[in-house]
Amino acid sequence: MYAVIKTGGKQYKVSEGDVLRIEKIAAEEGESVDFNDVLMVVDGDSIKVGAPLVEGGKVTATVEKHGRAKKVTIIKFRRRKHHRKQMGHRQYFTQVKITGIAG
Repeated sequence: MYAVIKTGGKQYKVSEGDVLRIEKIAAEEGESVDFNDVLMVVDGDSIKVGAPLVEGGKVTATVEKHGRAKKVTIIKFRRRKHHRKQMGHRQYFTQVKITGIAG
């Protein structure tokens, strides 16, 4: 059994027991979180596809930790102009473990 959920502007294919990193959400570590934006639920041969969301679909997860991803370096360079700009960015994330899928 798996589902496709939408959170943080991205879509994720999840099944029970999966651990994934999503965009930061406002929840404490150990807290349970519900994702109501379920786009599709597949259970064996039965497939429920939402238009745009599955009616009564819900995915529950527990928050494992919050953190920041590895640094992404951004370099802007213009040749022959004495211009070089270097920046870095670390994105915040929340790591969650999927505990249940209801559809």
